[in-house]
Amino acid sequence: MKAVLRGLIVRGDEILNGHVLMYEGKDIWKIVPRKQFRAGMCTEIIDAKNGFVVPGFINEHIHGCAGADTMDEEDTALAVMQKALPATGVTSFVPTTMTYDRGRIERALERIRKAKSNAGAQILGAHMEGPFISEAYKGSQEGKHIMPPDFSWLEPYADIIKIITIAPETLKNKTFLNDCAAHGIIVSFGHSAATYEDVIHTMAAGGIYHATHLFNGMTPFHHRKPGLVGAALLQDAIHCELICDNLHVHPAAQKLAYQMKGSAGIILVTDSLRACLQGDGESELGGHTVFVKNGEARLADGTLAASVIPMNEAVLNFLINSGASLPEVIAMATVNPAKDLGVYDRIGSLEEGKQADFVVLDSEDFHVKQTVIAGELAYNEENK
Repeated sequence: MKAVLRGLIVRGDEILNGHVLMYEGKDIWKIVPRKQFRAGMCTEIIDAKNGFVVPGFINEHIHGCAGADTMDEEDTALAVMQKALPATGVTSFVPTTMTYDRGRIERALERIRKAKSNAGAQILGAHMEGPFISEAYKGSQEGKHIMPPDFSWLEPYADIIKIITIAPETLKNKTFLNDCAAHGIIVSFGHSAATYEDVIHTMAAGGIYHATHLFNGMTPFHHRKPGLVGAALLQDAIHCELICDNLHVHPAAQKLAYQMKGSAGIILVTDSLRACLQGDGESELGGHTVFVKNGEARLADGTLAASVIPMNEAVLNFLINSGASLPEVIAMATVNPAKDLGVYDRIGSLEEGKQADFVVLDSEDFHVKQTVIAGELAYNEENK
């Protein structure tokens, strides 16, 4: 038996003080009042030192970190990410591909499938961000490889693909959506010039959809042309990703999104590139050179690229900016993605019988003190 003492445990919509989280093997055993706990019951104890104990973060949109990228051809790249992510509080993630040629994407999907058995942060599947996007809002993606949605060549990888970003205005019929639904794949609207009407028409078949990094890679909201932003904010069926580095999305827009969508409609992501955890300097994303300076990642022409923010800092930013409660914000990086990805029965919250994935955060600045994955210590700041 193992235990976490002196932690402020975030469970559901409450923060438990004076309780002990106990876990055995890969799973959580019980959360009990401190007076019911005896140290002799445990072989290993983590002293949280009055930090927050939260479920492990789930990042559904991340290209890279620590010098590695999902699209790297080396088999070791994903392992580098899996080893580095626990330092940011991430215990599970969805490696995100980009718009490349078909062969390059297929090889990336094969590597993702293979890396699911690696140690470290656990891979839940793949997020395909392209090539089914709009040329007008491709951002740092490679335009020459953009193509209309085509499920036929994705079917052999349906077991590993969990999310597909598409521009809804490029859909010729609902067959693609039906195929995604049949295979349990989330359709996420993004990198799109879609009108409000395009989005509503696409959604007519029903289901849950996502908006890929809301506000970014889409037409701005206009009172006569509300576009994808307006549809995402108004439609309950659309769950919105937000990059909360205070650069991609202004703090006021973060607060607006919370007030419009509520805690259940937002999923916090990083959309980070390989430069995350690397500091300033020259980097790469999608075949383009990226320049990172003062926490901003941009192409040579000034176009904003992916972020360099780690998840623990993104969570803190949204807590400060939105006015949401701590349990609500934690749920946006744990409960919400777990439910949509179909893994909430196993991860995403601190409940008896669920996998022991949790993070100890400093209560002041949210830096990660310890991260446990499947009952094993994956990161300890004291061992850095």
